[in-house]
Amino acid sequence: MIKSLLIANRGEIACRVIRTARRLGIRTVAVYSDADANALHVRSADEAVHIGPAAARESYLVGERIIAAALATGAEAIHPGYGFLSENAAFAQAVLDAGLVWVGPKPASITAMGLKDAAKARMIAAGVPVTPGYLGEDQSEARLQAEADAIGYPVLIKAVAGGGGKGMRRVDASADFAEALASCRREAASSFGDDRVLIEKYILSPRHIEVQVFGDAHGNVVHLFERDCSLQRRHQKVIEEAPAPGMDEATRAAVCDAAVRAAKAVDYEGAGTIEFIADGSEGLRADRVWFMEMNTRLQVEHPVTEAITGVDLVEWQLRVASGEALPKRQEDLAIDGWAVEARLYAEDPTKGFLPSIGRVDDFHYPSHLARVDTGVEAGAEISPFYDPMIAKLIVHRGDRAAAIEGLRATLDEGVVGPLVTNSGFLWRLLGHAAFQAGVVDTGLIERNLESLTSRPEPSVEGLALAALRLAGSPGGTPWSSRSGLRLNAAPRRDVRLADQFGRRFEVDLSGDVVFDGWPGEALASVDEGGERFLVRFARTEGGAGGVASDGAIRAPMPGRVISVDVADGARVIKGQKLLVLEAMKMEHALTAPFDGTVTGLSIEAGAQVQVDALLAHVEKD
Repeated sequence: MIKSLLIANRGEIACRVIRTARRLGIRTVAVYSDADANALHVRSADEAVHIGPAAARESYLVGERIIAAALATGAEAIHPGYGFLSENAAFAQAVLDAGLVWVGPKPASITAMGLKDAAKARMIAAGVPVTPGYLGEDQSEARLQAEADAIGYPVLIKAVAGGGGKGMRRVDASADFAEALASCRREAASSFGDDRVLIEKYILSPRHIEVQVFGDAHGNVVHLFERDCSLQRRHQKVIEEAPAPGMDEATRAAVCDAAVRAAKAVDYEGAGTIEFIADGSEGLRADRVWFMEMNTRLQVEHPVTEAITGVDLVEWQLRVASGEALPKRQEDLAIDGWAVEARLYAEDPTKGFLPSIGRVDDFHYPSHLARVDTGVEAGAEISPFYDPMIAKLIVHRGDRAAAIEGLRATLDEGVVGPLVTNSGFLWRLLGHAAFQAGVVDTGLIERNLESLTSRPEPSVEGLALAALRLAGSPGGTPWSSRSGLRLNAAPRRDVRLADQFGRRFEVDLSGDVVFDGWPGEALASVDEGGERFLVRFARTEGGAGGVASDGAIRAPMPGRVISVDVADGARVIKGQKLLVLEAMKMEHALTAPFDGTVTGLSIEAGAQVQVDALLAHVEKD
């Protein structure tokens, strides 16, 4: 067994790997950038090495520094986690060339599955069904447009080197193809250094089904059943579950067997995921499930598979990398119960899911209700340099209904402050009638976005009652309250509150005592009109920039303006795209908050802007 391990990653996944390594008695080495000097994963490891500035391209993506850190600390092996360099075949080979153990598949397997067009050709040869599309070498706009027209709309443009939902665009009409192609290529070039794309038929009732596979150096390959990751927004997964709802045994056998064939076709070792797209218009059927791609690494959503199989996938990775055979055979694996995972992000669903950057003053989620995988704790900073995921919340119960309700209860009781999060959005999504019935597809969120992100406000009376309840909570002590007494003036009577949807309220209470603090876990509930509001004291406004109620359009984070879609003085309608900002490896469209006229627009495409920079203003009609 490996004795020492460097984790070439950060945050939640670094902490996850460290946890298993510690249980196995393996010494761990963390790496960190300037932005992560005080991060949880740095303090959790036995040793930590600084590898560069905050920007990932100058630290976590510099393979030479990571290998040097491993050699300097005496680490025997490197675990790449997910993202960053985890699917970089050149880095994997460099690790091996340095005499280190690579905790992952062979570089040749990564290369074989890393380019979507070549992977599909290989799958066709292996007898794995694939979706109709264009995989050709001719990347001219005219050829791609012609192929899309021939396939028939809607189509999906996908970056050949893509992953993680980046470099993907759905196109519904021929007239929209050129603009979508340009945007997809920009994002692909920025994220992967490769702007080549392929075209696929877009399935109108698509479900995202993926199968966890595992191989070893002794020729063994097994599957650990399927996950359903259909609840997505902008091709990024939001809720994942295992097993897949509506999956019968015959279809499960066909899909999982195809996944094993796919893994064997590339002589696969380690943890991997075969992703399929299914046409769910008539339920899950073996003849309506097609190969999409393979992720040659551990997946973000791997905990739901661990929950239903009782397997520690990171332990399996370390054992296989050490030369051991797989700990279990296929007949030893079975599904036990149901697991659901939600990704908790620092983002504001009411503002187009713009990231919410800043300090996390309070963080708590009930571990007795859920498994909480996180790299965040109270005092941490959510920076603009990396993905703003705060935690993964995983609930395992005997059946699907119990798992869903357990996850909703976890969101109910959790506290993150004062940043805005997607907690309320997740709570509503888990309670959506279609999801609860197992009738899911990748478009469910977009079709119901307004109802999932907009909420009625609680009444003044309800908020006042909640404030009084909070005053009597364990956190509402005399030290967390202030009387507001001032000489020659009436006492203050305003209380600042925040609900689970990240909204802030000010309430004027009668009486002389004002309760103004942040009492940790103290929550009060208000039930009004079928909505349950969980309210806590709020200390600061928090949150990111974006669109203010006065029409000011501000940069939600540092980034580069890649397009300006309106001119100064232009008339715009609510929701119309004004400009696009590239930040955190994603394109963020800033839109008009209401009908009006654009004023003060002086920014140009290509400009670098800082957080809260005023980009434009919309004068309301």
